[in-house]
Amino acid sequence: MKKNNKLDILYEDKYLIIVYKKSGIPTIKSDKYKDNLYSMVYEYLHKKNQKVFVVHRLDKDTCGIIVFAKTEKVKNNLQDNWESVKRNYIAIVHGNTKVRGQIKSYLKETKTLYTYSTNDKNGKLAITNYAKIKSNNNYTMLNIDIETGRKNQIRVHMKNNNTPIVGDKKYGIKDGYRNMLLVANKINFIHPITRENINIDIGIPDNFNDIFRSKDGKSK
Repeated sequence: MKKNNKLDILYEDKYLIIVYKKSGIPTIKSDKYKDNLYSMVYEYLHKKNQKVFVVHRLDKDTCGIIVFAKTEKVKNNLQDNWESVKRNYIAIVHGNTKVRGQIKSYLKETKTLYTYSTNDKNGKLAITNYAKIKSNNNYTMLNIDIETGRKNQIRVHMKNNNTPIVGDKKYGIKDGYRNMLLVANKINFIHPITRENINIDIGIPDNFNDIFRSKDGKSK
């Protein structure tokens, strides 16, 4: 990881820049928040006379890997083939889960931007697969891969599973955690120009493991 003042750069060439987004920072500009990742990347690339295009987003409270393109052609190529991009997440959830499972539902959004599950096929199909990594008395660490990329998908599905994500203030419970423990920790795809296999893996953040270092599972 290359540090550049505000940015944690995971990969960069003349077509792409892949960075780490911290929890609590929106991907794009918002009237509600002073900082956003897009502006940080823009500031960095503007000094190099390069442009930046948003390829995808993460929720404000989700941390992890974000891909930006430096040309509109590369952005369009990635978005047009986004279903072939393999993405992986790690989540800490309340309670215990099966060893592995799949959650499938249709998602809709209210006028207040709250996403919910429904059996109404007019909603957007969302499929989330998970596998247990480890657990203690109160929490479980999950490896998650999504077959669809809907807004708030993982968070809503974990709520539906009665195992809400720790620190999720929108879909979870009041648990005293400042940051949500959901990270986009892996991404793998074929570079749209060079055809190189791009494989980024940032592992599991230290604070995700802290919760399992206490025998009662209450460390914060």
